[in-house]
Order: sequence, then C-alpha cells, then structure tokens
Amino acid sequence: MAKLYFRHGAMGSSKTANALMVEYNYYERGKKALLLKPALDTRDGKGVIRSRMGLWKECCFVEDFVQYPQEKIREYDCIIVDEAQFCKKSEIAFFVDVVDRCDIPVICYGLRTDFRREPFEGSLWLLAWADVIEELKTVCWCGQGACCTTRFSEDGRVIREGEQVCLGGDDKYIALCRKHYREGNLGPAWRRGLMGRSTDRPE
Repeated sequence: MAKLYFRHGAMGSSKTANALMVEYNYYERGKKALLLKPALDTRDGKGVIRSRMGLWKECCFVEDFVQYPQEKIREYDCIIVDEAQFCKKSEIAFFVDVVDRCDIPVICYGLRTDFRREPFEGSLWLLAWADVIEELKTVCWCGQGACCTTRFSEDGRVIREGEQVCLGGDDKYIALCRKHYREGNLGPAWRRGLMGRSTDRPE
C-alpha cells in the first residue's frame, strides 16, 4: 500500500540531495519517478532541482502536475516533491488522492517551519496528513542538532520579522539549534567572515 511521506529538516540537511538520490534509485531499478517542485522556487532556474552538493536534475512543476489525468499519473512508480513547504493545501490534498486512488507513493521534502519558527502552508498540511513523517538531521555550529532555519542580515543580526518567503541560500540563511536561534548567535564562522560567501540555495 502506497503512502504519503514528509521528510523535513532545517537548511543544510541534504533534503534535495536525498530527493535526487531516491529518483536515481528508482531509475537504476528500471522504475520511473517524477520529480516536482513548486513554481515559486526559481533559485535554480525554471524546471531544475539542484542540491548544495552540485547534483541536479530537470523537474516538472507541482502546479502542472495537479492537472494531470489519472492515466498519466499512473505512468509513474513514485512522485518526489522538493520544496514542498511552498505547496498549497489543495496541492497536498491532491498528493493524498494520488496515494489513495493510484496507489503511488508520494515523497515530499521541505522545511517544517520558516525563519520565524512558524509553519508553511504546505508543511502544516503534510504534518496533518502524511502517513510517514521523518526528520533529516543537520547540526548547528555548536555541534548540537539544528532545528531552526534562521534568516540573518548583512551585519549578522538574526531577522525575526518580515515576509515568510525570501528566496536565498547561505547568504541569507543558516541552520541553528533552538538555543542559539533564541540568542541570535550565528557562531564563530560569522565572526571570521566565512558566512554569506556562497549563493547556493538552502536544502
């Protein structure tokens, strides 16, 4: 029986790399997996999923996928969704229907919460409806588990107010443990001037 999966993690937890690896595993076994992302995610260009490690693959948009007839969806053995936090409630509901009506697993990767520690719309409904919820781990600069995707300014201040969606990578975001998120402590890398040099997208 197919299931809806939500694999979440803070920035830098290799969510996108994991999604690309799962797609490759299906391909290697002669199976067909479809890679999707919301059209809102334009950081890597149109129709491309790219990981911080440099792995990449062409993909389709969630907004187009939800218009597919069941006959076309049944051509695939698995549906893999990157940046699923940007999905709408209706799109998550469509994934549930794909699982239940077509018996095809849907694996969603994304952030659980934003830089304010508030849920995204897509993440909220995945947490409510997913059959399997898994956390992909990464670490704070202190070595503890990082659970807070933190937005920061050019002068090293943790930003706690503003628009929920602000596309960016290491130049705007860092993963922190809750303690250092609350303290606004970006760690010694910031003080050495190592942060903000990369324009890679967050995972």
